Amino acid sequence: MEAQAINRYIGTSPRKMRLVIDLIRGKSVPEALHILHFSPKHASKVAEKVLRSAVANLQNKDEGGRLEPEEIVVRRATVDGGMTMKRISPAPMGRAFRIRKRSNHVTIVVAARDGKPARTLKSKMAPKSKERPGAQKAPPKSKLAPKAPAPPKSKNETK
Repeated sequence: MEAQAINRYIGTSPRKMRLVIDLIRGKSVPEALHILHFSPKHASKVAEKVLRSAVANLQNKDEGGRLEPEEIVVRRATVDGGMTMKRISPAPMGRAFRIRKRSNHVTIVVAARDGKPARTLKSKMAPKSKERPGAQKAPPKSKLAPKAPAPPKSKNETK
């Protein structure tokens, strides 16, 4: 069972919010709340609020009884860019610089754990073979002895 929470038009840039959201993706809810609560970044307070909302949505959705937070895992967490407000800042010699005030939308999906641990990003990115794609193989070495170098030419020899 899954539940999601969306917070839109958050007044921080998507890049700053992604730094925080990347910390909690795939973690259990108590661990994610602990990370967000003690993070010094301003965006972590908003992300904590959205995560708590997603957990509450899942617990309200569950009809069979109350789920414990230890059984819930962050299944998916995304940050999308919102609208950008354009402002003007005065510049020297009568010019104007444009200021872009960015916003973002945060979506967090939580789900009940099915007895197996959550997959981390490393397991998805693990290479399947040790060979690099497009790498050239070295030619097989010959079993014959290497050729001896030619003797140096003397000065008296003509071409």
